[in-house]
Amino acid sequence: MTRSNTDDFRALFLSEAPLMDVRAPVEFGRGAFPGAVNLPLMNDIERQKVGTCYKLKGQQAAIELGHQLVSGKVKAQRIEQWAAFAAANPDGYLYCFRGGLRSRISQEWLATEAGVSYPRIVGGYKAMRTYLIGVLEQAIAQCRFVVVGGMTGSGKTDVLGQLDNAVDLEGMANHRGSSFGKRVAPQPAQISFENALSVDLLKRQARGQHAFVVEDESRLIGSCALPLPLHQAMQRFPVVWLEDAFESRVERILRDYVVSLADEFVAAYGPEQGFEAFAQRMRQSLGNIVKRLGHERYQRLAAQMDEALAAQQAAGVIDLHRAWITGLLHDYYDPMYASQREKKGARIVFSGTQAEVVDYLRRHCV
Repeated sequence: MTRSNTDDFRALFLSEAPLMDVRAPVEFGRGAFPGAVNLPLMNDIERQKVGTCYKLKGQQAAIELGHQLVSGKVKAQRIEQWAAFAAANPDGYLYCFRGGLRSRISQEWLATEAGVSYPRIVGGYKAMRTYLIGVLEQAIAQCRFVVVGGMTGSGKTDVLGQLDNAVDLEGMANHRGSSFGKRVAPQPAQISFENALSVDLLKRQARGQHAFVVEDESRLIGSCALPLPLHQAMQRFPVVWLEDAFESRVERILRDYVVSLADEFVAAYGPEQGFEAFAQRMRQSLGNIVKRLGHERYQRLAAQMDEALAAQQAAGVIDLHRAWITGLLHDYYDPMYASQREKKGARIVFSGTQAEVVDYLRRHCV
């Protein structure tokens, strides 16, 4: 049975339908949907040439040039890739930017050259993207949100991990959210981050969730910016404040930002090269806030970090890292977060330990 083209974006995202994106790689790199596979009709150079031709000579000339550039073996290889995707994903769909010429050509070539009838998404990437922007705006307007705040290292992410209705913004951004939060793997493109967030909220609402818990974030999570409507709304949402002892916070930072990050680098690059890359990342992260620390404090913390990294590399000893972590909390993070807590005071509806906060959220954010 031949499946029809579709513009039911909600069903597409909820069913996690396989998506074949025939846009050029540069377009895909700027933003994509979760799980989409890029199998372009034209590569970046071909697309650029066709675009220039379109501006100078019009659509028909551009179409003719496109057929010249994508012909023979090149055309056969691309059709073969599409046919393989269709065979592996019989319930999928293909699309281009606006659901227009490129997706129709790809669909036609699949049918005439490979005998494969494969549906396309009407309106393409642009229409799906517009739909997801609406999903986020609707969720902000109609759902309840609670923000988990707390000092650096207090375990806000650990709280989210214990809640079914937590929206892990840092997980989606692949960044821990501080100057030291950059991970080994790169962050997603901004638009891909936004798309993933909207799809997650769509799925949660479809499961009956209409109250969500998010971690308190600044506008930027590394290179990913929170969508402006969400960031603005987070300044109004009620806040639950997580309390934890200073020593526990130091140990959590040591675990997450030193031990775990070093393990990530070693797993990615091997023991020697991995540790060198980890050490470089740590020094770079501290260097990123040198202006805010001031030269004297930065020099002191940098010396402590160098000593700790040398001991860690030589003997696997991590104890010396506590010195610069303690100094950084006292001199930089704690004063900043104390100021933020004071500004958020009127919105704080509960404060307590991790167990108390988790219990409160399970009972009141449903």
